[in-house]
Amino acid sequence: MASLGLFLATLLLGAGQAAAAEAAPGPVYVVPVKQTVQSGLASFLDRALTEAEDAKASLVVLDVDTPGGRLDTAEEIAVRIRNTKVPTVAFVSGKAASAGAYLSLNAGAIAMAPGTTIGAAMIVDQTGEAVDNPKLVGHWSSEMEAAAQLNGRNPDIAVAMVDPSRVVQMKELGRTKEKGQILSLSAEDALKVGYSDRMAKSVDEVIAWKELSDRTVVKLNPSFAERLSQWLTSPGWSTLLLIIGIAGIAIEMLVPGFGAAGILGLAAFGLYFFGQSVAGFAGMESMIIFGIGILFLILEMFIPSFGILGILGIIGVIYGISSAAYDTGHAARSLGLAALVALVITMGVVYIFRKRGIWNRFILREQLTTEQGFVPHASREDWVGREGAALSPLRPAGVADIGGERVDVVTSGEFIERGRTVRVIAVDGTRILVKEVASS
Repeated sequence: MASLGLFLATLLLGAGQAAAAEAAPGPVYVVPVKQTVQSGLASFLDRALTEAEDAKASLVVLDVDTPGGRLDTAEEIAVRIRNTKVPTVAFVSGKAASAGAYLSLNAGAIAMAPGTTIGAAMIVDQTGEAVDNPKLVGHWSSEMEAAAQLNGRNPDIAVAMVDPSRVVQMKELGRTKEKGQILSLSAEDALKVGYSDRMAKSVDEVIAWKELSDRTVVKLNPSFAERLSQWLTSPGWSTLLLIIGIAGIAIEMLVPGFGAAGILGLAAFGLYFFGQSVAGFAGMESMIIFGIGILFLILEMFIPSFGILGILGIIGVIYGISSAAYDTGHAARSLGLAALVALVITMGVVYIFRKRGIWNRFILREQLTTEQGFVPHASREDWVGREGAALSPLRPAGVADIGGERVDVVTSGEFIERGRTVRVIAVDGTRILVKEVASS
């Protein structure tokens, strides 16, 4: 009996320890989403969610305040949020516009601070103008609709945030979203129509709402490298880096001697690949192929290859830059634009410093002048009028003795016999023109 009691006590103790282990409190992670939605943000959020999963976090609070950004990046982030193993809450502390609204809808719950907004997800171009593409609008409307349905929210409201032609009656608010308008909801209106689950003034209130105030709070922020990467991978800056890189390398190759242009070009390419690498897009193979391409272009300047090295170099550079970016097609277009701008800059610099161009290495510019220290043949301009004797028949060229010096002479075409008296009538360099002197 004693043994049986001890056995049961051991089982109960083990069960209690297992239950305690299951109930072990995990930390709450607070992750800021306070920047434009682009590739750098995707990389940071992936790292943050992975860290939260590894720590077996109880909750991840996404602190949202963003004007939106790239739709393809938003879709990538949304998939990561939906598939995470940790419960998520989107806390709108500023505004959740466009892609920001989409990310918030993909979280497990939404809390909004007073005075904040969510919506206005119409597709616009880089100038802020609306994109009138039915196919693209239809796709984004479907994405917003599906995100709303994840947590039982009214999908028509989500579509009305994208499509200005959609008419939606919101009975809870006593008004209708008319055609031609883009829907954006305040925190109070969002709570009434079910697009927010809670009003909260701070992250702490959100954590208290989820009854996790006793948990450790871990606030994650982008590292310096990630912040730099977010800046470097933006479309405008990445294109500018490509322009500087191409122009710098080209100027250094065509107008050698600057040094600064080559260093600046290499630094620009280095920053481009650094940003793409930190964002998780550029692999080592992209940088190696790019480096080989640059090497081939340099060799093409000095090794005759009938253009083979040049073509291989261009292919290597294009592949290295394009494969290192998040969107290969966008990178290729940026590279084409950068190449055109860099060509104009390079042509201007080459024209200004044309006397220092590499082509001057193939042109002999040395002059054999007396100023340079070269002594030409003695001048015989003063020989005109001198007389001498033909030492050989002049037919019309031959040898004559002029003033006791044996020299090569030539006549105007006439024949002069050996021994005849001749007179110098013209001297042109080493060419001495003579004429027979008639005997008295």
